[in-house]
Amino acid sequence: MTISESSTKQPVVCVFCGASSGKSPVHLESARALARILHDNGIKLVYGGGTVGLMGEVARTLVSLSGPDSVHGIIPQPLVKFEQNHDPNDPNAHTIDESIFGKTTIVKDMHTRKQMMAREVIEGGPGGGFVALSGGYGTMEELMEITTWNQLGIHNMPVIVYNVNGYWDGLLAWVTNAVESGFIGENNAGIVSEAKTAEDVLNCLKTYKNAEGRFNLTWEEQ
Repeated sequence: MTISESSTKQPVVCVFCGASSGKSPVHLESARALARILHDNGIKLVYGGGTVGLMGEVARTLVSLSGPDSVHGIIPQPLVKFEQNHDPNDPNAHTIDESIFGKTTIVKDMHTRKQMMAREVIEGGPGGGFVALSGGYGTMEELMEITTWNQLGIHNMPVIVYNVNGYWDGLLAWVTNAVESGFIGENNAGIVSEAKTAEDVLNCLKTYKNAEGRFNLTWEEQ
């Protein structure tokens, strides 16, 4: 089965976000607001598996509303000690409480994590997509890779930046400049959608239209 095929009925949103909470409480509140929107609309969450920062907040909030089956965290083994609360004296400890954070799967590396998260979104079908909250290098890397996969035609799901307090203004300006400079085609300028509220995120998920001129690669060819 290719990544573009769909088999699961309940929509899934993959959230990319920081293992930090940021310096302003508005970032944590945006994570909670997104979780509430997902709950209200029967949408599941797949995310990076962290229990701290924005990652932990969006997972914890959705589990509190929709139950543990609504959340699946996928984390590479080397990141457990950085992105999950655990016993620092036992580097192999895995003590995450799934009744608080949902199901957790530990994988070997970042690529496996991203591939598994993408598959869950695609198999969830219409109503799902990829949403980037505020975050650092890792969040940016995940967002840009999934955007590239959309451009290549590996998937056709929404890609959304939840632009809290202008956090993603620089990225959106870069896209505009890249189009004007001829490095991104004008027909691919809209691959990434902007949402300023959790309600905007939901609207983008519902109304997203794929850019023209995309390739049509399969997962196996990626």
